[in-house]
Amino acid sequence: MRNAILVLVFLILTVLAIPVLLVCTLFGLRDAFLVYGAWMMRVGRSILGIDLVVTGLDRLDRGIPYVFMSNHLSFLDGPLLMTILDRPARVIVKRFVFRTPILGLGMRFSGYVPLDGEGAGAGRRSIARAAHWIKEKGYSFLIYPEGTRSFDGKLLRFRRGGFFLAFESGAPIVPVSVKGTYELMPRGQWFVRKGPVQITFHEPISVTGLTVEKIPELMDRVKAAVSSVP
Repeated sequence: MRNAILVLVFLILTVLAIPVLLVCTLFGLRDAFLVYGAWMMRVGRSILGIDLVVTGLDRLDRGIPYVFMSNHLSFLDGPLLMTILDRPARVIVKRFVFRTPILGLGMRFSGYVPLDGEGAGAGRRSIARAAHWIKEKGYSFLIYPEGTRSFDGKLLRFRRGGFFLAFESGAPIVPVSVKGTYELMPRGQWFVRKGPVQITFHEPISVTGLTVEKIPELMDRVKAAVSSVP
């Protein structure tokens, strides 16, 4: 029943997003549209009965853009993180997501970055665009270094793309541990169970003074932080 109510409410809120997007576009209020999106996610969280326990947000400086690096257990991870971050954050997402009616236009307007195709070249272009937004606008980005959702709830091998984003932009990396979303909505499941979720923000890691040769060491450091929550 909760999932059916969620679909109905989201349809209504998506229609209401049309005038919100028009006003935000008219006045150039990119962050404001993301605030509306985060509010939608909070409404959904309440309907689904997901109880969040959040620690570590006090480690962050509100005036500094970060590259948040989280494990990826479920489709729920991104929406839940967006409801608790102390700032609007952007994401690099596959281009087909931008075809989502209304919200796709809102994501493009707000500074989300499309991943143009497959391969290293496409990834580099997207990273360069995201790094530009970080340096020019002070945007923060959410990255899943595993590149995809876990199949069994275990941490996958990290990819290097998000680390290049941190190097190119100079933004510190914040490792994030998400626990509990796999049990509520594992990969391949299209309904959400009720239950608790724990999200931990770890100490920011500066990339200042590091060279790209240090990326493997940095990857190990971030992975150790993400996996440190039992």
